[in-house]
Amino acid sequence: MLRNLLAVRQVAQRTISTTARRQFENKVPEKQKLFQEDNGIPVHLKGGAADALLYRATMVLTVGGTAYALYQLAMASFPKKQD
Repeated sequence: MLRNLLAVRQVAQRTISTTARRQFENKVPEKQKLFQEDNGIPVHLKGGAADALLYRATMVLTVGGTAYALYQLAMASFPKKQD
């Protein structure tokens, strides 16, 4: 029983530690060049179209939420008259 347990443990350790690892290309130097380039674009927009879209969506939600909050505050400040 103990012998079987040790054999299973050895197989499990061997297969986990000897599995082939995927090799990924290091893209950090490319990203550093992109974000450190002095081209007048703000850093939060240097990622491309996706960054611009996220920025605009965030601004729309922020302005819309602020306007809605002010509207609700105004409605709460002037309650309806009861007849």
